Amino acid sequence: MRFRLLASDKNTNARCGELVTNHGLVETPVFMPVGTQATVKSLTPEQLKGAGVSALLCNAYHLHLRPGEEIVRDHGGLHDFMNWDGMIVTDSGGYQVFSLASLTCVTDDGVEFKSPVNGSKIFFSPEKVIEIQRSLGADIVMVFDECLPYPCEKDRAYLSMKRTVEWARRCRDVLLNESQSLFCIVQGSVFQDIRQECVHRLVDMGFDGYAVGGLSVGEGNSLMNEVLEYTVPHLPEEKPRYLMGVGFPKDILDGIEHGIDMFDCVIPTRNGRNGCVFTSEGKINILNSRFKVDKGPLDDSCHCYTCRNFSRAYVKHLFAANEILGLNLVSFHNICFFQELMKKARQAIMDGVFKGFKTSFLSKLEN
Repeated sequence: MRFRLLASDKNTNARCGELVTNHGLVETPVFMPVGTQATVKSLTPEQLKGAGVSALLCNAYHLHLRPGEEIVRDHGGLHDFMNWDGMIVTDSGGYQVFSLASLTCVTDDGVEFKSPVNGSKIFFSPEKVIEIQRSLGADIVMVFDECLPYPCEKDRAYLSMKRTVEWARRCRDVLLNESQSLFCIVQGSVFQDIRQECVHRLVDMGFDGYAVGGLSVGEGNSLMNEVLEYTVPHLPEEKPRYLMGVGFPKDILDGIEHGIDMFDCVIPTRNGRNGCVFTSEGKINILNSRFKVDKGPLDDSCHCYTCRNFSRAYVKHLFAANEILGLNLVSFHNICFFQELMKKARQAIMDGVFKGFKTSFLSKLEN
């Protein structure tokens, strides 16, 4: 992996660059749709390419459960298995330590999960997690970490941070494929001294990239921004920075302003499958009765396949009739909306006007 910066905004910490792997060039800042189980729900790889997507996030924990990393490896790795020739990042399963807390037992050695598939016990050590991701063949591999809920006690956050740092060291010592890169994850909840200690200990070890984890877990936008403000400046400028699990357009733009390069979230597709449409004038719920006879596109400012070919009334009808096409059309539109947002953000950074772009964009969403 190679990363180089191309420009920085003159009034913020926003920056744009290029991240190059064996599976192509990714322009940053980049938003990566989530393909947890080697698929972005309801969308084909061809549709994702058509929407301008250059990178995806998949999940090592879920792919270990089904179909198993051996099957993926025997198909030539994730890229061949899912017919995706762009960049792939695999999450390590650290988020599942948080989201499946009732099914886990965490120790310094690793995490024991109770499988949600068949109830069997699975033990994930840092070494095991890297071995799984090596078999999956992702371009960027994440270390194993402990993601805490919000709020949490400071003592617990500190012990968890120390565990995350030690797990990162153990992950770093496991051999990857020569085409793979390893990113670490900064934890520490919302405590400045713990976050900064975590950063300094991880930077001393040396990784290919640095992620900020443990946010978007209930702390809200204001606290998220506080954490980024005192964390991101301590990350190496020459390495890519990744804010995990974020999110909504405002959160993404805030992250970019703080100097974040990479984002992922299920929001555009999960919300899309429930009838939530992101538009240039804010979100709409296509299930609303007022769209029953609306002949206009989902978004007058959008030129995606959905907006060029179908009315709001038709898409509402598809949802009312429980037709799968409705999920596909709104999810596709939402992915296009997020990709267009990143494209405009990159151009604004290149032009040195990101702050004004952000203010203008968000004002339209709030009106």
